Amino acid sequence: MRIGELSRRTGVSERLLRYYEQQGLLRPERLPSGYRAYHASDVAVVRRIRALLAAGLSTATISQVLPCLRDDGEHLVPTCPDLLGELRAERDRMTSAIEELELSRSLLDRVITAGQTGMGRTAMG
Repeated sequence: MRIGELSRRTGVSERLLRYYEQQGLLRPERLPSGYRAYHASDVAVVRRIRALLAAGLSTATISQVLPCLRDDGEHLVPTCPDLLGELRAERDRMTSAIEELELSRSLLDRVITAGQTGMGRTAMG
């Protein structure tokens, strides 16, 4: 199938599909005319890519883990022994980033609260 058909089947723009190819996530055949030819299985690959992006993984990480995942109905299932450890490490990295963001938000909330209190005093003062 050509890129337009893959786009229609997956709901992913042709531009993003080309980007996935540049990142090594998709590997369409090239016809003598230069057109890309995708396999029907690429529909499932694009869906896995989208699921992993939604889970917060970068395309660089996805390129490493994608060959080690299979669809099992509603879930992606790791098939390589080392993948669980890599995914746990990625989750830990995300958890640390979330904790840092929560701390930043808390500090910003204190500044906002102090500003509201201080502005109220200035207006009354």
